[in-house]
Amino acid sequence: MRVIRLASIFQAGLLLAGAVMAAAPAMAQDGILDGAADADAAPVSRWSWFGDLLVRYDHVQGLSNDRTVSRWRGRGRVGAEFAAMPELSFGAAIELAQGSDHNADNRINNDNERSDGGNLDQFWLRWQPAEQTRVLLGKAPLPLELSPLTWDADLRPAGVSLDQSFALGDYSRLQLVVGGFAAQHLYDDDTRLAAAQLAWRWREGAPTNAAVLLSYLDFSDLDQLTRQGLTRTNRRRPANGPLLSDYRLVDLQLVGRSAIGDWPLEARLDLVRNLGADDQRDGARFSLVLGSRLRPGGWEFGYSNQRIQRDAVLAAFNEDDWWFHSFTHGFMPWIGYGLDERWNLRLAAFREQRDGLPRHTDRVLIDLAARW
Repeated sequence: MRVIRLASIFQAGLLLAGAVMAAAPAMAQDGILDGAADADAAPVSRWSWFGDLLVRYDHVQGLSNDRTVSRWRGRGRVGAEFAAMPELSFGAAIELAQGSDHNADNRINNDNERSDGGNLDQFWLRWQPAEQTRVLLGKAPLPLELSPLTWDADLRPAGVSLDQSFALGDYSRLQLVVGGFAAQHLYDDDTRLAAAQLAWRWREGAPTNAAVLLSYLDFSDLDQLTRQGLTRTNRRRPANGPLLSDYRLVDLQLVGRSAIGDWPLEARLDLVRNLGADDQRDGARFSLVLGSRLRPGGWEFGYSNQRIQRDAVLAAFNEDDWWFHSFTHGFMPWIGYGLDERWNLRLAAFREQRDGLPRHTDRVLIDLAARW
């Protein structure tokens, strides 16, 4: 049965990629893809498409009761964007997923997405009334720049946001993003998120640049999340009652980027405090990345280390590549390689220890990914 489901994952991924690649010539002939026709012979198309594909092997050991997890998971997204006018565009995407495990395992495996199924991944309107002003309405990636400590980038909340920038000289800017969202986790989640981020981006686009990002995340309406058993390692009141703490996070990120020869280098420090908790409310994450697997033939070497107290973050919404979402400490080295301009590989290892447990939990992820 596992062999059959594994074959289905690869078949779904190849069919998805094949459909996109097969459609490209026809789209180019019709002028749908950017650059499909000579610019002097035909107007630039107002249609563009995007997508990504991930095939992952996941192995976890060192869990309670000597449980071991070994599974394959596949996910593909395909979407299109239509530029109705220079100031207004629309986008939509679908997501399909299949795994060698079952959706019934997603709670116990601390997953943020179902192993099997399909959904509307994105459906949005973007209005840009001025060069440095952008309004986003609908279901889309969260428009704030956050690290895995506080948010899983695979989640797609629905809401409205305003992104306003202010130029500071020729290369620097001040950016303010504010918004309100329905977080839309699993099982008809009712969680609401009010978010704001103030970012100072110094020498943006230069070989050496930096950024300081201060964010505020206010999660509310957590009753359904709690009833569905998605509180994970966050504390609850006695007798399986509501969450003990509120979740009003203040997050500070310090980012520096430079290069060693032709190798890009990024260092990031992320510090978070939950103002809604009386104690066990702090978390920290450090990461260092050399190179980029998104370049053809490019190597990437990375390392991250994080420590999260029990109520420092809302454990339903931060990165699920880490097995434990709070009440834990651990580190993660990884290596990646860019096969070409679209395809890349990554091997990542995790060594984590949940507070109060006597032994470590080890996890290995092997990813084959593509972007269009």
